[in-house]
Amino acid sequence: MTATTLLQAPNIAPTGAPLVDPYGRTISYLRLSVTDRCDLRCTYCMSEKMTFLPKSDLLDAEELDHVASAFIARGVRKIRITGGEPLVRRNVTEIMTRISRHLGQGLDDLTLTTNGTQLTKHAAQLAKIGVRRINVSLDTLDPETFARLTRGGRVARVLEGIAAAQSEGLKIKLNCVALRQDNAKEIPTLIAWAHKRDIDVTLIEAMPMGEIEADRFDQYLPLTEVHANLERDWTLTRDDHRTGGPAEYWRVAETGGRLGFITPLSHKFCGACNRVRLTCTGKLFLCLGQTEDADLRAVIRGGGDLNAALDEAIGRKPEAHDFHIDAPGQAPAVARHMSMTGG
Repeated sequence: MTATTLLQAPNIAPTGAPLVDPYGRTISYLRLSVTDRCDLRCTYCMSEKMTFLPKSDLLDAEELDHVASAFIARGVRKIRITGGEPLVRRNVTEIMTRISRHLGQGLDDLTLTTNGTQLTKHAAQLAKIGVRRINVSLDTLDPETFARLTRGGRVARVLEGIAAAQSEGLKIKLNCVALRQDNAKEIPTLIAWAHKRDIDVTLIEAMPMGEIEADRFDQYLPLTEVHANLERDWTLTRDDHRTGGPAEYWRVAETGGRLGFITPLSHKFCGACNRVRLTCTGKLFLCLGQTEDADLRAVIRGGGDLNAALDEAIGRKPEAHDFHIDAPGQAPAVARHMSMTGG
């Protein structure tokens, strides 16, 4: 199947009906994972000794392009490439180059979430492909804290990657998971550092996904508490900026920058959910915090009707996730790790 024939395939409608779930929400945003592997082992994200999938289980570049094209034909306007760490996949730029042909022809935005460790190597190619914005996951600027949280990572490598991406004209946004024991006191410093460099910051509550060694109850930090603490020193005013995701934004008068809050536990945002997630093995997860899925790899490799499979799956999208961290020792809301689902 070639790039020129993808949209002509019998099971992809070039101008198909929008994908609308049972609650009237139109799906316009696909988070597309290309690998479950990562070159870091963040303590709140995965176990120290993770077992990753055999590479033979992953969708190949053509299959990922096939699915992405089908979603675009049904009204998806934004695709975010995720992992694991997407830039550790050897042919990730080939995959993104294939998908990028839709930019301006149904697709408005092709972007990426990364831990930043591989950005120095890939920044120029990403800009050439047509990527304009990148989210970088960064929870601390302190080298010792970073090494401990990531189990051996070097924060200097991430900062070098951010600088390389900015030099290529890429707009950077930092994603920071708020952790009571590890970075709570440093959050204002990280925000100020980023805003000084024209980088927006989004704070995220730790989500109970997958078994890890630590107890998430000890780390959970509601962003309502963070917001209140920040307002002791800064002036925060609401900002109507939207990126297609669940963040609510505020403007910090003292830094001149923008600050986002993603609150899956303290304040659900499911009413306006417009997204689904495809794993690197072709499992379509309809909600990050639920278990409903659809096996699109089986449809593709079995020569099935992909459009029909999308309709059936979106028809089962749940109304809301069920994340909560109420007590010590609580089991995760879903057994799979975030690296398996894809960002």
